[in-house]
Formats: sequence, structure tokens, C-alpha cells
Amino acid sequence: MTSLPDGLTTRPLTQADSRVLFELIAAQEREDTGEADIEEADLISDWAKPSHDLEASSVAVLDGDLMVAYAEVLGIDRSDAAVLPAYRGRGIGTWLAAWIRDLATARGASVVGMPVPEGSAGDRLAADLGYHVRWTSWVLQLPEGTSVPSRDLPEGYEVREAREADLVPAHDVLEDAFLEWSVRERETYDDFAASTFSRPGYEPWNFRVALDDAGEVVGVSLVFISSESPTAYISRLAVRRDQRNRGIAQALLVDSFATAREHGATVSELSTDSRTGALGLYEKVGMVPISTWVNRAIDL
Repeated sequence: MTSLPDGLTTRPLTQADSRVLFELIAAQEREDTGEADIEEADLISDWAKPSHDLEASSVAVLDGDLMVAYAEVLGIDRSDAAVLPAYRGRGIGTWLAAWIRDLATARGASVVGMPVPEGSAGDRLAADLGYHVRWTSWVLQLPEGTSVPSRDLPEGYEVREAREADLVPAHDVLEDAFLEWSVRERETYDDFAASTFSRPGYEPWNFRVALDDAGEVVGVSLVFISSESPTAYISRLAVRRDQRNRGIAQALLVDSFATAREHGATVSELSTDSRTGALGLYEKVGMVPISTWVNRAIDL
């Protein structure tokens, strides 16, 4: 394993690091894409998952008291890392990549990867280190002042705020849909709860469901407003497989973005990737890609 530059030290992350780490990641995102998409709540909710051991899964790199880089392995084969732009070119990213590979290998992974902005310093470094592209993802935006065209639901169907009885079946709809193309373990309900109901700033209106004429949950959308800007973003959107191509996803989009506007959002965003085949759907309703990311991975 390569060595860090002289004078730098390491330690695991702690819950108290959420704001400092947010600022580090935001600085890297602004350098690479021109804007920061990360929120401190993203970190806090990930770290609150019962399945995640923050101390055993993370490393912070420090120059004195300043956190200049970090890496984290979430689950077995997913990782994240960032280096302050002013500290690039010193071998820190290469050291973090080796640290990630070692931990993932110790956990029994056969592959490990991370998302990086296409063409960024992280993308170029990963390519140089032998990482291949597993999939491509896009952040799409509904421009300010525009709306997703409405579409009628089947007779007897409705979209509304989720109620207590909807939550477990909604989680099942999300997991069944995402596991059609995502190779991972099924998310537990407790982990799901940590990233939704326990997320800082969560309000009941964030959780939208589509119901069929029998009152069963057939579609789900989770929409939040950024704490850093008046931007709404859908973190998850899914429709039960037997209910697709009936306008339900589009109705959830209309409802989610309209509800977010009522709560102060002026711009709406979501992300999708090449595994889902949904890019065309979002472009058809007026959303436009504003950034492209690739998931770079390496076989272990």
C-alpha cells in the first residue's frame, strides 16, 4: 500500500464529523461539477442505519486539525471518497483507493466501486488505477417555471401523502423495483427508516404514494427539499412491476414536484442511471440532464 505524504494523519470518522465532512465533499463537488449536491442530512441518515458501523467503515485524513480527505465503505461493494481540491496531486486519492480495496476485500467483496463525476480528477485517477465503468448516471433537472405534464390515473387510483399503514408496503414496492436491476442485499426496513423518517428535516409530506382502486400501494416517491437551496429532489421513485405503463410514475412526478413547490422549492431534480432505462421517460416530460456521473469499479 502506498504511503500518505509526511505530516498527514488518519483516524475513523465520528458522528461529530458530519458538518466538516459535508463541507469537504461540497468543495470537491463544486470543483468538479460547479455545484454541490451533497447535504449534511445525507451523511447523518446513512450513518444512522443500524447496518452501518461508521468507525469500522471509514477513514479521515487530517493535516493538523484540518480534514483534507476521507473514504468510506458502505455495505460490501459501495464506497465514497473525497479530497480537498487544494490537496490533490499528492497521492492521497491513490492511498484512499488502496484503503478501500483492502477493506472491501477483507469483507469478502469481489468488486468495489464508487460514483465520480465523468471527466473529473477522481474519474481520471480511477481509470489510471484500473477501475472500469459499471454504469452511468445522470442528474436531471426540471427547469424553474416548468411543470411535468399531467396524466390521468386509471379509474379509482389516487396519489397522496403516505399514512402509517402505507409505509411497510411502500418499502416493499421500492425494494422489489430497485432489486430488479441492482445487485445487492435487500435493504432492511430499519435501514430504510433511518434514511427517511429519521432523516434531519423529514416531514410527512415528503413521502408520496400511489394507490390502486383497492387501496394497495402500487407506486412510491420520496421528495425532499435541500437545506442548502430551494431545490426539490426525488431520492427514490418506483412503481410496482404489474402497474407500469399506466401513467403512475408520471402522476407521482407531478404530485411530488407540485407539493415541493408548495413548500418553497423553485427547481426540481432527480437522478437515474443506465441500469434502469428510465432516462428517456424523464426527458420526455421535460427534464434535462445537468451532470453525468460514472460508477467506477475494480475487481478484487
